[in-house]
Amino acid sequence: MRKFIFALLAMIVILAAGACAACTVQAGGGGEYLRIHVRANSNGEADQTVKYAVKDEVVKFLTPFCAECDTKQAAMERTGRLLKDIERVCEGVLKENGFDYGARASLKSEKFPTRAYGELTLSEGVYDALIIELGTGKGDNWWCVIYPPLCFTSGAADVEYRSFLYELFKGWIG
Repeated sequence: MRKFIFALLAMIVILAAGACAACTVQAGGGGEYLRIHVRANSNGEADQTVKYAVKDEVVKFLTPFCAECDTKQAAMERTGRLLKDIERVCEGVLKENGFDYGARASLKSEKFPTRAYGELTLSEGVYDALIIELGTGKGDNWWCVIYPPLCFTSGAADVEYRSFLYELFKGWIG
């Protein structure tokens, strides 16, 4: 009987945790998010590769400017003042890699599909975003979030993974 009660309690906790997680991590609408969207020139291998090199340099460039922003509005204002600098960063990476097409950076409101960033899911909807188009901008793209800074973290070494169930039951399992 004790095993049955333990199993039933564990199942209830798992279901409740799953339902709670689904409620807390789903974000709707554009709200307080500023996204970044880098559109490649084409789906060619070279264009897709340079897209990631551009993304890395733009994130590195923007991090000190946006990391301390405490509101989306502050991040938008700071990013808006840096559009020409962002284009220069992009064009520098393109030139270093032998590409002669340019880059355009702008702040816009655009429709995005549902996207998961770790435990956070952003619902389909219209979001404010830094849009970077490389060349024609017709290739596959990369996107993330500038504010809050989901792309602007120092890396996986700072992530601590914890299990709710383990913490809950560790006293019982010795």
